[in-house]
Amino acid sequence: MRIQLSDHFTYGKLMRFVMPSIIMMIFTSIYSVVDGLFVSNFVGKTAFAAVNLIMPFLMGASAIGFMIGTGGSALVAKALGEGKKEEANEYFSMLVCVTAVGGAVIATGGFLFMRPISLALGAEGELLENCVIYGRILCISLMPFMLQNVFQSFFVTAEKPKLGLYVMIAAGANNMLLDFLFISVFQWGLAGAAAATVISEMIGGLFPIFYFFRKNNSLLGFGRFCFHGRILLKACTNGSSELMTNLSMSVVNMLYNFQLLAFAGENGIAAYGTIMYVNFIFISIFLGYSIGGAPIVGYHYGAGNHSELKNLFRMSLKLITVWGVALTVLAQALAAPLAQVFVGYEGALFVMTVHGFRLYAPVFLINGFNIFGSAFFTALSNGAVSAAISFLRTLVFQVTVVLFLPLILGIDGIWMAAAVSEALTLIVTVIFFIVKRKQYHYA
Repeated sequence: MRIQLSDHFTYGKLMRFVMPSIIMMIFTSIYSVVDGLFVSNFVGKTAFAAVNLIMPFLMGASAIGFMIGTGGSALVAKALGEGKKEEANEYFSMLVCVTAVGGAVIATGGFLFMRPISLALGAEGELLENCVIYGRILCISLMPFMLQNVFQSFFVTAEKPKLGLYVMIAAGANNMLLDFLFISVFQWGLAGAAAATVISEMIGGLFPIFYFFRKNNSLLGFGRFCFHGRILLKACTNGSSELMTNLSMSVVNMLYNFQLLAFAGENGIAAYGTIMYVNFIFISIFLGYSIGGAPIVGYHYGAGNHSELKNLFRMSLKLITVWGVALTVLAQALAAPLAQVFVGYEGALFVMTVHGFRLYAPVFLINGFNIFGSAFFTALSNGAVSAAISFLRTLVFQVTVVLFLPLILGIDGIWMAAAVSEALTLIVTVIFFIVKRKQYHYA
């Protein structure tokens, strides 16, 4: 039976609705993870470090897709909840077009200035050349990747989360297959890894365009283009937390790399890259849940259904608690096996990675609440609160902790910085939950 945004949600129905988004986010994270796995084992440590050094810039450049997708889908869902389907489709069409144009401009700039960008990140010699090669090739698919991030949110709003999942499975499976062929079989090295990612991102970003252009049975479809400046501004404001999250994460990851270069050289960057790959997959559960659940929250907020908002809020906190405990235990148990898969070829690097990952693992107890809190207020069209949580979580606290904690604890302070900053953010998130509960009637 088709699940609709207007339904009353039980745990079972909620999980069936959001699970495609969770799996979709996991497959999205597979892009960089699979690249890193093949590059590390078949190309070498320097190439692996290059991927991890330039990736934060590429993810930051694509942040406009997350901003418009999350901020715009909340507005579209609200319009649908108010019974304004024609307006919802106009908003949807405009937001996709703006993303495509903006993505093309950003990709062109990234391609032209990749070398000075890599130099600014601290790359030199062979590491520099690898950064330029990998970064320029990935700029080819930067615009489709932004569209992919937009459609992840809008597939859920259109009540087609499973279709979004199928698209991502196809793209992720394609990436794994092409990585094997281009790197292991054809021996194309780092360029082969980049080419595999480009083709996969083309699938994930361009197929949805064809789907929404044709007649379909979802809630959304491309219609006439109407520029709604107020809606675009509101979508950007509403999604500013997601923009801030991705930009801040990119800046912070660059800062981590600077610190690790100073403390441990290329080994530090390679170890941190391995930890981040596992982190991408683990937090995909929280990100996917937030993407899948936000349109439901937005719809019932627009419909004025306070009882369902309370139900969704309560269930979400319980689910995030269970997942946080499970992921933390799993991270501790899998630290050595996962490090073996990525960097088992070098003893000192393996030991550093296992030690770092075990100190990093407690972050999963906490970060799910902060990710959900930011997304929850975005769905309620309160971009200011959402952005405040995101800004403090991904930039202010992270930068402060990663700069000062290593002065006390050395390199261990770098591994522990994420968990400490998430704990500080959780205090802020809880305060907002308490202060805003009467305004939005979710508790």
